[in-house]
Amino acid sequence: MMTVSAQVKQTIASLKGTRATLESFADIEQNDQAEQILYKNITRLEGVIKDMENRLSVLEFEEPQYKGF
Repeated sequence: MMTVSAQVKQTIASLKGTRATLESFADIEQNDQAEQILYKNITRLEGVIKDMENRLSVLEFEEPQYKGF
């Protein structure tokens, strides 16, 4: 059974993978408008990742027994 903090960590890892994919698409995109959209969404995704990391910090503070798992 996965803890909530483990699920949040897994989600963060998945989001970081998605961000890396978007960055690679943006790097090779030749259409300026499409490139701007990709970078705009990378920025949005970074905000979500930061929020999730902050939430993980709260979870680990409240339940230190799960820190590091």
